[in-house]
Amino acid sequence: MPKKAREMSAAEIRHLSKPGKHPVGGVSGLLLQVTRSQTKSWVLRYSTGEIRKSEAGKDYAARRDIGLGGFPDVTLKQARETARELKQLIRKGIDPLAEKQSARASMLAAQIKAVTFESAARDYHRDKAEEFRNVKHAKQWISSLENHAFPVIGGLPVAAIEMAHIESVLRPLWMSRAKGGRVETGTRVRQRIEAVLDWCKVKGLREGENPARWKGNLDKVLPNPSKLRGRRHFRAIPWQETPDFMKRLRSRDGTAARALEFLILTAARSGEVRHCTWDEIDLEHAIWTVPADRMKAGKAHRVPLTQRTIDLLQGLPRELDSPLVFTAPRGGALSDMSLSAVIKRMKDDTTVHGFRSCFKDWARNMTTFPDEVSELALAHVNSDATRSAYARDELLTHRSLLMGEWASFCTPKEQD
Repeated sequence: MPKKAREMSAAEIRHLSKPGKHPVGGVSGLLLQVTRSQTKSWVLRYSTGEIRKSEAGKDYAARRDIGLGGFPDVTLKQARETARELKQLIRKGIDPLAEKQSARASMLAAQIKAVTFESAARDYHRDKAEEFRNVKHAKQWISSLENHAFPVIGGLPVAAIEMAHIESVLRPLWMSRAKGGRVETGTRVRQRIEAVLDWCKVKGLREGENPARWKGNLDKVLPNPSKLRGRRHFRAIPWQETPDFMKRLRSRDGTAARALEFLILTAARSGEVRHCTWDEIDLEHAIWTVPADRMKAGKAHRVPLTQRTIDLLQGLPRELDSPLVFTAPRGGALSDMSLSAVIKRMKDDTTVHGFRSCFKDWARNMTTFPDEVSELALAHVNSDATRSAYARDELLTHRSLLMGEWASFCTPKEQD
């Protein structure tokens, strides 16, 4: 018969400091666990009735420990009362630890069932915030789901989402060809839903295959996006007409006109130019470094500056209270439409972005530079490993020569 532990008092419990599990008496199996850091907690050790064999081949009764809380939050008296109640359950054949684990599993299952796609998507968006190129990209990412996915599947538990639900989100975007660009939006929405559901699986919020996966899944029920959207090109004047356009542009006053001229001479994108700051410009070395968060590819881009471009910059007024190179009349950056408005007033059938096409067509038709040089000038991402290795130095010397020829073509001497 096992030795019965002496009943310890509350004062003895408070002064007990030796690390280990100490029987406190009053209820068989009730122990006070003391750690090396002197934290104390209650444990009830009991037999499950299961017989096991030791390595030596002897039978022994399996024992389990269940925590009853920490001391002094749970007093000696409370620990003994709880232990007696659990002992009553054990005598009835109920394993309290198994019951506790079952209750916890049921609670987790209920919590998982309650997680909706919208709440999961917003949590994913917050977790991945550092990976977005910039604030604008982060807003576009979540707004695409707010506009197209949340109204359809936002309130559904992520564990219950199936391919039919994803199809109901995407099909209206896939089939609205007349609206232009909707298939591209649909493709982004699908990719973002897939990312959220992958995240949910890793988090244990759902099981099984991802219903938003394209290959071997949605590609069987939806048309291939590339077959629907075709290629959309920005309107552009013929590259041969660029010098005449530049002559007329240089005769116009205003910051927006100078920003457009700078954009054409550097073959840059609108946002890169409109948000350009003076600290990005190195006039001594004739380099403009566009930071990664303003580049479409998410990588810093160096732009060689020609003498014409430097003259343009040096002729601009410097706003003491603004770091921007091109400041709007009311302060801040120029708007998306300000450069387009200049073209509209000039009555030309082109777009701001179309001048990048002019540059590319001119480079192919009028120069002997390899295609990689003009592609790097346009900051196009190249997936070809050989070309990427070739362009590791950004071909800056070659690009400087190319941009010099482009500036000479755009602004021949007779225009000065």
